[in-house]
Amino acid sequence: MATKSPAVEVEAGEHTVRISNPDRVYFPELGLTKIDLANYYLSVGDGIVRALRERPCMLHRFPEGLAGDKVHQKRVPHGAPPWLQTVRVTFPRYNRHADELCVGGLGEVVWAVQMSTVEFHPWNSRRADVEKPDEWRIDLDPMPECGFGTVRRVANVAHEVLDELGIAGYPKTSGGRGLHIYVRIKPDHGFGDVRRAALAFAREVERRAPDEVTTTWWRKDRDPRALFVDYNQNARDHTIASAYSVRGNQRGTVSTPIRWDEVDTVEPDDFTLLTVPARFAELGDLHAGIDDVAHDLRPLLEWAERDERTGLEGPADPDAGT
Repeated sequence: MATKSPAVEVEAGEHTVRISNPDRVYFPELGLTKIDLANYYLSVGDGIVRALRERPCMLHRFPEGLAGDKVHQKRVPHGAPPWLQTVRVTFPRYNRHADELCVGGLGEVVWAVQMSTVEFHPWNSRRADVEKPDEWRIDLDPMPECGFGTVRRVANVAHEVLDELGIAGYPKTSGGRGLHIYVRIKPDHGFGDVRRAALAFAREVERRAPDEVTTTWWRKDRDPRALFVDYNQNARDHTIASAYSVRGNQRGTVSTPIRWDEVDTVEPDDFTLLTVPARFAELGDLHAGIDDVAHDLRPLLEWAERDERTGLEGPADPDAGT
């Protein structure tokens, strides 16, 4: 029977975190372990903390490494250290609540790795008012037969629309086959209005690239070669992997901020646990300025009202599925 490796202590910001079984292999194809994962997150510390700070966060845990099952965990377990920050969120439909991780610094990130977390999936709102998003997420989600060349072209169309609106968008790879663009917004609206605005934007992108983009809600009705601009990622309690989050695949890909001038050349698998630390050391956090300006959604809500007056439906029920 294999013996467990002795625990080690890791300095993470203001806290010391004990990492048990540090030599447990998490990424068999890469030969990377639990302590390698912790060291990765330490290497991008400023970036991952900026991406998660003050946001309710769902954890994707792999207690046995990627060879085992994935656990989606919202509630912080009993026995967490007293300094760990949390935020209470409610789920009215189920008459339940959860105290979710709310990252304030590197200590919470490394604690989550100790708890076997690989992926971090934060809300697009913060603890100060979890019902008012301050982040609008543009998710460029390719259908099964949609190539990455299409993703690149649509990202450039989205950039063009954002520029015309005077809005700064911050792109990143998804860690999968798509791209994400994040925008800081004023926390003046609820999730419903943010989704309406996101749908109006998606429809404008679709108008400019009708042969490549779809906003069709039901997955079965979409062209398998199309790119879906998934406005639903702005719904309440819907989350996607944060910037600098590792993804739970054997390639160890990372959802990584990129420059706009990299969109035409980037490849989805360029950024991994093995390559991102050096990139971060050289370039720093390409999303470092994301909090500098919060944009107003009113122009997009005017677009939504225009579309609805012409008979286009508003966003479907986010829990109806796609």
